[in-house]
Amino acid sequence: QVQLVESGGGLVQAGGSLRLACAASGRTSAVGAMAWFRQVPGQEREFVAAIMWNGGSIHYTDSVKGRFTVSRDNTKNTMFLQMNSLKPEDTATYYCAASRTWQQDMAFMMVRQIYGSWGQGTQVTVSS
Repeated sequence: QVQLVESGGGLVQAGGSLRLACAASGRTSAVGAMAWFRQVPGQEREFVAAIMWNGGSIHYTDSVKGRFTVSRDNTKNTMFLQMNSLKPEDTATYYCAASRTWQQDMAFMMVRQIYGSWGQGTQVTVSS
């Protein structure tokens, strides 16, 4: 089992930036990929980005391309999400997740059910 803890959320004005972090512990050797999802109350949890844990492949959902950057530091078992040019519609609770599997098929990586471990979430609020 992998334990995940997010940090870095907060309140920012539109156009501003935030950097989220997700620290992994436990059986990190079993991690094939990690991802960020976000959820607004009353809506489904939606995919934001995913990164191969031991490789260079990354997926982004279209709405964040060019604004968000996902990265990782394997030595610290930590994934990051640098969020720039934030918009009010980015307001959500952001969750990190870990999967044993990475596939180049983005549609596969967007499926919540492939992720066996989830963090508790961190709130991001963007004011207009």
